[in-house]
Amino acid sequence: MSKALSKAEQRRASVVTAAVEVFAKSGYRGTPVAEVAAAAGISPAYVFRLFPTKQDLFVAATSACFDRILDTLRAAVDQLPAASPGRVLATMADAYAALITDRELIMLQVHALAASDEPAIREALRGDQARLVDYVTSRSRAAQPDIQAFFARGQLCHLAAALGIEDSAETWALQLTEGLLHYSDATG
Repeated sequence: MSKALSKAEQRRASVVTAAVEVFAKSGYRGTPVAEVAAAAGISPAYVFRLFPTKQDLFVAATSACFDRILDTLRAAVDQLPAASPGRVLATMADAYAALITDRELIMLQVHALAASDEPAIREALRGDQARLVDYVTSRSRAAQPDIQAFFARGQLCHLAAALGIEDSAETWALQLTEGLLHYSDATG
């Protein structure tokens, strides 16, 4: 039985959705709360009733981004029968590669890293990243070097997608992307 969301919970969810969109365009420092409120169709005062500070709103948006990543990875591997660690990582990689074609998602991650000099944002990002690493590690049962390689390749794919160089013919871009697969399943 699913519990119906209260009006405030529904508003909170719609504000977070709007915040992801708006913060992805202009970042933490470049986005006034009034822009998020306008995108959500509510007043800035009501946004502040739901999220006491702009930082709280930004953290909620970045956490929603990580929730989406985790949900996508879970959905991809839930379809797998018993599989090797390499196969699980490859399936997660394919799911993430498809997900990062969403410019909004990728740019929010870029802006979140740029704002990580703010202690509360940095701590929230560390917690969200820990959730992601813990899930990938426990679900895949892969060895530490494979987990590290998975995330390193993911960051390179992330960079390529953020810069729009995944299909570039420029020499420097080819040095980074030619033959790049998010995860190379050498172990089966």
